[in-house]
Amino acid sequence: MAARLPSLNGLRAFEAAARHLSFTNAASELNVTQTAISHQIRRLEEELGIRLFVRQNRALALTPEAREYLPGIRAAFNDLRLATDRLLRRDNDHVLTVSTLASLAAKWLLPRLSAFQEAHPGIDVRITTSTRLVDFKSGDVDAAIRYGRGQWPGLRADWLMADQLFPVCSPALLSGDKPLRCPEDLANHVLLHSTNNDDDWRLWLTAAGLPTNISKPHGVTFDLILMVVQAAIDGIGVAIGRTSYVQDDIAKGRLVVPFKITLPADAGFYLVSPAGRADSPKLAAFRQWLIASVQGKA
Repeated sequence: MAARLPSLNGLRAFEAAARHLSFTNAASELNVTQTAISHQIRRLEEELGIRLFVRQNRALALTPEAREYLPGIRAAFNDLRLATDRLLRRDNDHVLTVSTLASLAAKWLLPRLSAFQEAHPGIDVRITTSTRLVDFKSGDVDAAIRYGRGQWPGLRADWLMADQLFPVCSPALLSGDKPLRCPEDLANHVLLHSTNNDDDWRLWLTAAGLPTNISKPHGVTFDLILMVVQAAIDGIGVAIGRTSYVQDDIAKGRLVVPFKITLPADAGFYLVSPAGRADSPKLAAFRQWLIASVQGKA
């Protein structure tokens, strides 16, 4: 005859309390009172006929039987979570959530996204922006466009594009009282900075053979590259452009490249996704379109 399963609430209380070694923390996690946790644990011990916890100098410890019991219970709850996640994901197969930087989304991804929506009308794309690394374990994000060298354990990283660094400005700055004709003329102009790419000017000025302190006396700093680019378009000053952020504005004549000196960046943009979910149909379609878009084939 099959053994009767103990109370699910009791098992949840046991797993949480065993993980924290605290009834108080387990109660906080499960959003119940400490008294409720104590009652559930006591009932579970009565059902099993086994003591699970002992108190030692105000500390909570597992009995030998509980230590043996815990791995199986923990594995069972993990299986329940995974099964539920798979069930809910079937309902959300048409929703694709992509995380990226706000400036990259505004200046590069969003202007191109309508092409993907036209090609795949059945996929609902949701863009989230953050400077923090994505926690894929939460299941809230399917993929991220991440800047780096492509080495993230447990994740699939597909190469998208590299950036080059070079000054950009409004066409109006090429003429006027202080025309911008050679790199030395930068000393007469406001240099625009981003807190997220604060080293770009130093790298470019070094490559151009100019003193790096040329950017310090007359500078304006923004927290988003998007704002830096807009300030350059408005003629406020000269910005260090990254290809992915300024190529469309250059193509449309809103920005110009005053000098021929460019500096290759030592990293690039990747489409990153959890290895176990990287080949889902919606993500595979987005990856194929994104890579083709980067290569000018979409």
